[in-house]
Amino acid sequence: MGLITLVFVAISLAMDAFTIAIAKGISLKEAKPHQAAKVALFFGGFQALMPFIGWACGQSFEKYIHAFTPWIALILLCAIGGKMLYESFQDDEDEFEEGNPLSTKSLMILAIATSIDALAVGVTFAFLNVNILWAITLIGGITFVISYAGVVLGNKVGKYLKNYAEIVGGIILIIIGLSIFLQNTILG
Repeated sequence: MGLITLVFVAISLAMDAFTIAIAKGISLKEAKPHQAAKVALFFGGFQALMPFIGWACGQSFEKYIHAFTPWIALILLCAIGGKMLYESFQDDEDEFEEGNPLSTKSLMILAIATSIDALAVGVTFAFLNVNILWAITLIGGITFVISYAGVVLGNKVGKYLKNYAEIVGGIILIIIGLSIFLQNTILG
């Protein structure tokens, strides 16, 4: 998996976090830099941790299913992308909670929930022999930046952008899944 593809994977994975960061920004009266950084650290940290865990698990059984790697990448990435597309058309009024929108408990739960997709992508990384340290650094860093921007943007104009981010992220993941499949089967 090349650098450009990896960057697109990172951006796509960050779209769930971006969506929630926008919601957090909307819920704040005024988004201060330390508040945006707190959200970004939670989301970026978990987006980096989960693919590592998935990669570690995938390493243990990669040798048994190596022949099916293109199919696994296709299924996982298309399923994650499809889920993102589906969720983008759902009514998410429950995302805007009352109380402290930046509580550690709330951010922890949301960071884990938005990074489950990254766990599955990490399994795919094991099958594709991706440099995991480079991948998680990119994913965590890109998610941090995008989440920080999401809080700031959400505080300004978030109600108009939320669903579009998930749609774009879902489409990109599906395209990457198809690309990996085609490169390793029909075109490979």
